[in-house]
Amino acid sequence: MEFEKYERILQEGEKGEKFSLFYDLLCEYNKKYNLTRITDEEDCRIKHFLDSLCGEKYFPLHARVFEVGSGAGFPSVPLMIARPDLSFVLAESVGKKCAFLEEAVRALALNARVLNARAEDASKKAEYREKFDVCCARAVARLNTLAEYCLPFVRVGGVFIAYKGRAEEELKEAENAIKVLGGQLLRAETYELPQDAGERTLVIVKKVRPTPAAYPRGRGKERSKPL
Repeated sequence: MEFEKYERILQEGEKGEKFSLFYDLLCEYNKKYNLTRITDEEDCRIKHFLDSLCGEKYFPLHARVFEVGSGAGFPSVPLMIARPDLSFVLAESVGKKCAFLEEAVRALALNARVLNARAEDASKKAEYREKFDVCCARAVARLNTLAEYCLPFVRVGGVFIAYKGRAEEELKEAENAIKVLGGQLLRAETYELPQDAGERTLVIVKKVRPTPAAYPRGRGKERSKPL
């Protein structure tokens, strides 16, 4: 993993200033909205900022990206700071978190739009379904459930990128879901964050066929009865 490259992005020039501002915003809003348990500056730098940037190489140039469950803005906000060529739709179902995301987009001048909606509802709309080069998510659900939320947004030829912890078990249980939803596993890249901050996995799934219209099923079935 290119940690030295990402460390430079976090510290140098205008991008470094934006990461500092984002950290300050995160701490300010976290007092009101409980966005994250990780608030120590060094922990946030490694476990949130660096980890978000680790997937950067899998996002094509000028990609249109849909993020499911944006929450506190990971991985989307670090990616947009590092890669101004990327554009995002940030989907979040909790209104207070949307308020934070709106402020982050404004303050950091990011190329993004915040959508207050559930993924299973948004993906049924023609303006979002299979319209994106990438759909990504971090810390939202197990992989079989997450695939049903995310793959409907991805155009054929695009990719679904999941940021996970240790993922061997999830990869095995998600094999059927990925196939049914029109995906094909390209790669699962495992890496260790610096300072013994934990093992992480990037799961990269290519969209090879359209997702059947029945998915996502909605009404919580993605979680209660995963594929």
